[in-house]
Amino acid sequence: MPIGAGAWEDVFATIYHEQRRHNRSKIQLSSALDRFRHAASALPDGVVLLDDDNKIEWCNKPAEQQLGLMLKQDINKPIVYLVRNAEFIKYLEHHVDIEPIKLKSWIRLDVTLEIQLVAFGSSQKLLISRDVSQQEKLEHMRRDFIANVSHELRTPLTVVGGFLETLSDMDGAVPENLRNYFGMMQEQTSRMRLLIEDLLTLSQLESGATSLDEAELDVYALLSNILNEAKSLSNGQHTISLEANQTLALVASNQELHSAFGNLVGNAVRYTPDGGSISIKWEEINQEAIFSVTDTGLGIEQQHIDRLTERFYRVDRSRSRGTGGTGLGLSIVKHILNRHQARLEIISEYGKGSTFKAVFPKTRIVHKQTAMIK
Repeated sequence: MPIGAGAWEDVFATIYHEQRRHNRSKIQLSSALDRFRHAASALPDGVVLLDDDNKIEWCNKPAEQQLGLMLKQDINKPIVYLVRNAEFIKYLEHHVDIEPIKLKSWIRLDVTLEIQLVAFGSSQKLLISRDVSQQEKLEHMRRDFIANVSHELRTPLTVVGGFLETLSDMDGAVPENLRNYFGMMQEQTSRMRLLIEDLLTLSQLESGATSLDEAELDVYALLSNILNEAKSLSNGQHTISLEANQTLALVASNQELHSAFGNLVGNAVRYTPDGGSISIKWEEINQEAIFSVTDTGLGIEQQHIDRLTERFYRVDRSRSRGTGGTGLGLSIVKHILNRHQARLEIISEYGKGSTFKAVFPKTRIVHKQTAMIK
């Protein structure tokens, strides 16, 4: 510190102390950075620190192995120059904090990576890569097991159901005192067949075994058919209305959307007490096409809503058994909507009813030159 007199001595002393405080801060920050890098290096997942221009600032060893990077050579280079996977580049162009994606590794064909972007600091991003090959193999085995078992059970159940129906229709084949038992057996056999069909459908959707058969779909015509099916299911016990924009069409699979919309409307009929009302709408709001079903049923408590699309999840098991549902309907709906880049929104208040919405993006909307029909 320079030697000063009077006021300069105080100035020099203050500058000296500030300089020492600054040096201590630099040492602490450097130590914290070293600890962060050491901890990140020990992670089994790949971690890449990217700046606002997606240039590599730092990465750990797993990231080098999984993504084919070399930190010493690749630092400050745009990651898109080094990782030339089309899906990865498309994902990187989107905003951060969206759902992670799964990609086949371009380094090893037998490896599946899960990639996720997370906001970090003011303008930086953390790119996290994880080897999920084992989980994918187990999931594939689970899907194959369900599909194979369901397929093998379908034939014997069809045979049993056929014989039960034949015996019930034959005069004198079933004693009157046993006819109720035969009716129960037929009912349970039909329920098992529905469950197996839903399991097979869900397995196909999850595995992506079938390609999406897309074409311009007249949604109003589809909803008119679903309305008739709902009225038949209700058997006059509910008030069911349809308000639809006939000019609003979609590029979609007719078979899959019939299944998804039919599931949502069917659930509204099953879970709405007699005398209740069900409103079906098809409209365009903020450049999105929205299919909605609103009922005056019992409603769903908030803690159950996030789990409704899980396989076999039941809010009320006794009530679900009474309606004849399989517990897979909303799982099927979710997968069908995902295949159409759409999302499922659920709004419900216990004791007042529920609204289920299927929201489709602008890219799937087609406008037809016809009038609106309500």
